[in-house]
Amino acid sequence: MFYRIHRLVAKPLFQSLRQLVLLRLSQNLTSKMAFQYPQAYRDDAVVDDYHGTKVPDPYSWLEDPDSEKTQAFVSAQNQLTLPYLERCEVRDLFKERMTELYDYPKYSCPFKRGSRYFHFYNTGLQNQSVMYVQESLDAEPTVFLDPNTFSDDGTVALRGYAFSEDGEYLAYGTSASGSDWVEIHFLRVEDATPMEDRLERVKFSCMSWTHDGKGLFYNSYPKQEGKSDGTETSTNLHQKLYFHVLGTPQSEDVLCAEFPEHPKWMSGAEVSDDGRYVLLSIREGCDPVNRLWYCDLQTNPQGITGLLPWVKLIDNFDAEYEYVTNEATVFTFKTNLDAPRYRLINIDFASPAQSNWKELIPQHDKDVIVFATCTYASFLFVCFLHDVKNVLKMYRLSSGEELKTFPLDVGSVVGFTGRKRDSEIFYYFTSFLSPAIIYHCDLTKEPLQPHIFREVTVKGFNPSDYQTTQIFYPSKDGTQIPMFIVHKKGIKLDGSHPGFLYGYGGFNISITPSYSVSRLIFVRHLGGVLAVANIRGGGEYGETWHKAGMLANKQNCFTDFQCAAEYLVKEGYTSPSKLTINGGSNGGLLVAACVNQRPELFGCAVAQVGVMDMLKFHKFTIGHAWTTDFGCSEDKEQFNWLIKYSPLHNIRIPEGNGVQYPAVLLLTGDHDDRVVPLHSLKYIATLQHIVGRSTKQTNPLFILVDTKSGHGAGKPTSKVIQEVADTYAFIARCLNITWVK
Repeated sequence: MFYRIHRLVAKPLFQSLRQLVLLRLSQNLTSKMAFQYPQAYRDDAVVDDYHGTKVPDPYSWLEDPDSEKTQAFVSAQNQLTLPYLERCEVRDLFKERMTELYDYPKYSCPFKRGSRYFHFYNTGLQNQSVMYVQESLDAEPTVFLDPNTFSDDGTVALRGYAFSEDGEYLAYGTSASGSDWVEIHFLRVEDATPMEDRLERVKFSCMSWTHDGKGLFYNSYPKQEGKSDGTETSTNLHQKLYFHVLGTPQSEDVLCAEFPEHPKWMSGAEVSDDGRYVLLSIREGCDPVNRLWYCDLQTNPQGITGLLPWVKLIDNFDAEYEYVTNEATVFTFKTNLDAPRYRLINIDFASPAQSNWKELIPQHDKDVIVFATCTYASFLFVCFLHDVKNVLKMYRLSSGEELKTFPLDVGSVVGFTGRKRDSEIFYYFTSFLSPAIIYHCDLTKEPLQPHIFREVTVKGFNPSDYQTTQIFYPSKDGTQIPMFIVHKKGIKLDGSHPGFLYGYGGFNISITPSYSVSRLIFVRHLGGVLAVANIRGGGEYGETWHKAGMLANKQNCFTDFQCAAEYLVKEGYTSPSKLTINGGSNGGLLVAACVNQRPELFGCAVAQVGVMDMLKFHKFTIGHAWTTDFGCSEDKEQFNWLIKYSPLHNIRIPEGNGVQYPAVLLLTGDHDDRVVPLHSLKYIATLQHIVGRSTKQTNPLFILVDTKSGHGAGKPTSKVIQEVADTYAFIARCLNITWVK
């Protein structure tokens, strides 16, 4: 455990003299600084004790987002950053080109509910995509639900939705200003009539209807003191599972599961394909492990009236079990039990002993199972990740026999629709150079032949002018790390090109090829080279790859990323003075840690909504869930890992002549209740105080705090365009990159 020590100076006269001396020193330093950063108050009396190690926390006051001091600090930082961005020549050019190239039609995969088809569509620059309905695939689509009507500025977004089994009712969530808080609303589908039902205090929730259409399961948190609008920092604990009966007030909802002795546990309910069972997946953090309980709804003739009689099928956190489908009591799960790259198994609830479990599709030698779904009653569609490229295969549910591989180029399957009751599938393919190809396959017709249902092209951009290469480079310990590199064809590898290196490396998340207009503008108009490094900590090669970059192994992520930069320099793609690194959330931590460790290796660094205070992250909102990946400072051994790389606690004036920090831009939002803004605020205050006052630090150290903006989900198009224009304008100005027409 740790506690806070307050050191009080007893002699007011001494304190006044000390402040006068510090003020004079500050004035002398300011005259020599490249930028006059806001003078942030330092409370040197605030020191934390971690297992006997004293750690100062002079900017802890920035943890209060509502204080006048914090708001004044944010305002002063924005007043420094915005004029700098506005003077960047590339900013207006980038915004204009981004607006032009982003204005292309965006579709989702169609999906069938009841007798109707639905899909999302954005004409190009709408702030939010619109849900359309059509009676058949050949019928004219009409607007069904338009999230652009939720608010005037597009900052209220659709966040999750679920149709009842017969397709007659829709439950959908809305979130404001990017917050994770959601309010659930209901519609009658036939005439799109809004219903009066409202569910509040919803966060990280499931939405699962019972097949009789009477209601749905969802999660919410208890009411707490203070506000809950996304700007608070209070911890999210004691999530509960409720059942809401359609047409009744939320106050009458039925509590179905709670875990009073385990306040950090979170759960999600899923009704089985046959409607008979409800499965409860319980997690204690972000690790891919869960408990699995179930309830046979047929044993509840009175209906759902209270805590359900859960059968605890899996009551430990040893592995992950993800429901795929079931035939009567035989359930198919995707699991990483004894299979770090995942496999499919069958468990018969009538004889659930582990010795009776049967393997349906074994773990592959190298490929990772990403998802599996049952369609047309008897087929399994399984998506694999093979060296960070998706492969889609079809199997027989009864035997696990492989039937077909669907042809795909190098890229990602980012959408798939087709349920057990459906006789057709749609899947959405994208890559670095292709925005969208949506395929359709009718499973009733032999031979099975997918065809292109929709293909999106972007006017003014010719993919054939560019090339994507996947290479494998060695990290410091010899591990081969995959990396995609995108650039114009025929460039000379002479180190003259601006580089843009992106990474994430955490939480078992795989970074697969995706289409980005802003990055392609960087390649096209700023002469850049884009690189995406699939460093350890992600899920690119399954749980083994994940574990190699978490907890005590977290430094591997940073080392892998630095070796990626060294490879790009060595091979002549770019040079350190022209290289930008970028990442968000856990990737923001990655960028900041690498800047601290190897400042000479990069010319610019853009860290978005980053986790910067590794000693206190678990104290705010949902941060406690990340301890499964990071560890926690309340444990002495884990504190010793964290203090070594925590971005906030490892800022130093670089050694060596001519070595300074790269230009730094931090981006965050005032409604980010996932990674609260205090992380970025404390980091920039410390960075400006320690490094910004150095006479050799001529590169800017800036932060931009957006309003009515959160962690990223649901961000309106207008804000997306402005943010990338600001980001690349900053890069262009700092690295002296000129616009190429």
